[in-house]
Amino acid sequence: MLLSIDAISKSYNKGKNKALDRFTAELTPGIYGLLGPNGAGKSTLMNIIVDNLKPDSGEILFNGIRVLEMGKQYRARLGYMPQQQGIYDDFTGHRFLWYMAALKGLSKHEAKQRIEQLLAVVNLTDSGNKKLGSYSGGMKQRILIAQALLNDPDILILDEPTAGLDPKERIRIRNFISEIAQNKIVLLATHVVTDIEYVAKEVLLLKKGKLVLQGKPAQVLDEMKGKVFEVRANAEDLATLQKKYKVSNISGDASGVTVRVVGDEPPEGYPAEPVRQNLEDIYLYFFE
Repeated sequence: MLLSIDAISKSYNKGKNKALDRFTAELTPGIYGLLGPNGAGKSTLMNIIVDNLKPDSGEILFNGIRVLEMGKQYRARLGYMPQQQGIYDDFTGHRFLWYMAALKGLSKHEAKQRIEQLLAVVNLTDSGNKKLGSYSGGMKQRILIAQALLNDPDILILDEPTAGLDPKERIRIRNFISEIAQNKIVLLATHVVTDIEYVAKEVLLLKKGKLVLQGKPAQVLDEMKGKVFEVRANAEDLATLQKKYKVSNISGDASGVTVRVVGDEPPEGYPAEPVRQNLEDIYLYFFE
C-alpha cells in the first residue's frame, strides 16, 4: 500500500492564514508520528487525508489513484479517531459502536464480532452498557479508538490517541497500535513525544504548515547530535538560563541545579557537558 500526499496546500481567511504549504510525503504500512505545536497544520492535514476538507492545491493518491476519484471506495478503507469529538453522551458504549458500525456499512454479524473484540482490546468490556456521558476522558479516548477500527481500515488516522490515559493504559494502547500497524498505514498525531519515540517507523515534524524534518527516529535524533547539554549552576542562576536558553529539564540537590539545555552552542560562562539527545529535545529545538 502507498498513500502519496503530493504538494498539499490549504489556506483560511481568504488566503491570509496558510495552514499547509505544499506538504509532501509518501506513507507505506507502519506508524508515522506527526509532531508539531498547536497551529502547525496537523488537524488540517488529517482532515484532508480523511476527505473532510478539500485542499486548495495538490492531491492525495492511494496506490496511484486519486482519492477524489475513488470516493466511497477510499473512505471505506479509512479509520479516523478525532480528539474527543462526536461523542453522544446519551449513548452507551455498545450503542455508539453499533451506530458507527451501521454508518460504516458493516453487516449485523460482522458488527457484533468486531464490537465485542474491540471492547476487549480497549479494556471497556465491563463499561459497554454505561452511557458515554459517564466515561472518563481516558475511556472516551479508548471508545474512539475502537470506532476507528470497526471496519478494519487500511489507513488509520489517530489524533492524540493516548491523551488522558494513565501510564499503564497508554502503554497498552501504544503496544496495540504497534501490533496492528504491521499491515496498516498509521498516522499518529500526538504531544506525548515518548509514544512516538517507541513505536514510530518515521517521524514527521510540521511547523507553520511545512514539513521541516522527516526520518526514522534514529535519523532524526542524529540531527540533534552535539546540541544538547547539561549545565551545573547555582539556583540563583536558573532564571537567567531559562531566559537566555531553551531548557528541557531541571533537577536540583543541595549543591545546586542541573539544567538540560538545547541549542547550537553550549551556554557561555557555565560548565557544560554534551549529553544524549531525545525526541523531546528535538521538539523543543524546533517548536519552543
